[in-house]
Amino acid sequence: MAGTRRNPLLAAALALTVVAAGFAGWGGCSWYAAAHDDSAAYARERDRVLTAGEQAVLNLNTLDHRDVDGGLDSWEASATGELRKQLTDGRGQFEKQIQQAKTVTSAQVLSGAVTELDDRAGRASVLVALRITVTAPTGKPARKESRMLGELTRTPEGWKLSALGQAPVGNTAAE
Repeated sequence: MAGTRRNPLLAAALALTVVAAGFAGWGGCSWYAAAHDDSAAYARERDRVLTAGEQAVLNLNTLDHRDVDGGLDSWEASATGELRKQLTDGRGQFEKQIQQAKTVTSAQVLSGAVTELDDRAGRASVLVALRITVTAPTGKPARKESRMLGELTRTPEGWKLSALGQAPVGNTAAE
């Protein structure tokens, strides 16, 4: 009758193996569901919008009189639609103004956020806080902080600015 008796160590090992296999299966299913979840894809698209929006706003707030063509090319490459048309139509005027002023304008992104994203329609909005520095030929550089609202449109080349303006500043709450 000794052969029919079960080994308690073997039974415990078998039970632990079954539990471990169950956890491994559950973990694999959970990972697969998370990897193929729409919210993960939406988060990745939101990150792409933020990166593109911050870079485009930065580009449109940077211009050096020593390389006006390169700066204006960057402006146009960052924009689409009516904004791009305004930039290309005004290019000659921008060139004259920056060459006469002999200024260097640079920007630094302080923070940014996606305020709206309609992935299906290919439209998004961003709010970007910048520190803008304007250096004239004489005098100390002038610095200011600015908040910009940008609207982006998805193009075959990626997300590009279709509108850009100053964000309202101050308390807008009803008193």
